Amino acid sequence: MAEKLTHLDERFWNRLLKAIEEGQVVPVIGSQLLAWQDQKINLTLQQCVALKLLEFYRVDPTALKLTPHRELHDAVTVLKQNANLQDLYGDIAEALETVTEAADFKLPVSIEKLAAITSFRLLVTLTPDSLLVQALRKRTAVNEIVHSPNLPTSEAGDLAADWLKRTGEVNVLYLFGKAKSTPVFAIHDEDNLEYAHNLLSRGSNVPLRFLGELQQRGLLFIGTNFPDWFSRFLLRLTNQTRLADKKTRAWLVEDVQNRQEMTSFLRGFSRETELIGEITPQAFVDELHSRWTARNTPPTDTDNRNRAPDPLSVAFFISYSRATDLPAAERLYQTLREQGLAENEIWFDRTAIEPGGDFQKLIYEGIRNCRYFLPLISNSADRFDEKFFYREWNAAIDRSKGISGREFVVPIILDKEYDPQGYARVPKQWSDTIDFGHAPNGIADGRTRQHLTKLIRELRREER
Repeated sequence: MAEKLTHLDERFWNRLLKAIEEGQVVPVIGSQLLAWQDQKINLTLQQCVALKLLEFYRVDPTALKLTPHRELHDAVTVLKQNANLQDLYGDIAEALETVTEAADFKLPVSIEKLAAITSFRLLVTLTPDSLLVQALRKRTAVNEIVHSPNLPTSEAGDLAADWLKRTGEVNVLYLFGKAKSTPVFAIHDEDNLEYAHNLLSRGSNVPLRFLGELQQRGLLFIGTNFPDWFSRFLLRLTNQTRLADKKTRAWLVEDVQNRQEMTSFLRGFSRETELIGEITPQAFVDELHSRWTARNTPPTDTDNRNRAPDPLSVAFFISYSRATDLPAAERLYQTLREQGLAENEIWFDRTAIEPGGDFQKLIYEGIRNCRYFLPLISNSADRFDEKFFYREWNAAIDRSKGISGREFVVPIILDKEYDPQGYARVPKQWSDTIDFGHAPNGIADGRTRQHLTKLIRELRREER
């Protein structure tokens, strides 16, 4: 890895990561990133779908020249000469479904790592599959926005005006449509051209708000693998001014050896666009994920793991069953961080062991001094008849007896079904008197997000 990153020095990574953490970078995902190994054989989604499509039409793939990462375009170019072009869209959608829903199919590691970077709130996919969205939904809610000139108006959408306030949700734009049984997604270069022209001419179903955000942010193109002319066109399309006057940054993680003309063009006319070619898209994502994780994950060594936040500074105390609900608790913790709370303002213990004597004392101090106590409730946790989080609940109940005129306990249900009365071990005084929040699998719904925002605003007003 080291020799491949010689020109990507620490200053480069620090600048890029800082811009990402500030929400100023949007990743744009291409077909090269949808690759994996199976029994030491390198496979790509494009290749697998193209081969499945040729199998449908009983065409011998060895008789064709399929360009790496452009196999689908090449297969369609051959098949459309004799096949019904309308039918090809449905056949490709079926081939894609057959490949991605196979019992042994796994999401590409690079897609999972990219999806794990929670600083990305806006993402763009240039392929019609839903693999990026599947990976994102493992940690958060996803708002899918599909651009397609032929999409029914009722199915068209755009970025919400208040998207920045919708913490716990990310937005994904399918720039060239999403696979369906009808011609509403791009399957070859001519389709791509039409979709780009539709955006440029402000034609049908153009997500203007999302496009506007892209034009104001740096774009990180990873493995797009488009012809040079189309890459240049896409860069211009997502920029407010001509490339020579470009005000925002762009990075293209591509194969430089095959892009000499592109390199010369960018050097002469778009110096704010950097072509990164000494590292593969997969290796770039590996390094990006590793560095971002190192910067955004609290220390996990023994001393720091047992170091509690200052009890007097804790705004929220998250109480949960580590044995069953840690992933959901982590998602809710991230939602609070995204709403502006510092790490030391949230008591969230990630350790997988029951706390010992001194740490128990710190936990009780945290409950006695926190502003809000958040017990996370689930059917899985409700099955236990003895766990330490019950002691935390009892300590919170005891403290609440001395609090009047404001909220303290804010229970949140983690299960998909919302039924505050459906838990045997949840204290009756909570289920009878408190309005429970709802965060299925740790992803807060709109009402709960708004309530948490309200509590944080009240806290900030008191701090002034």
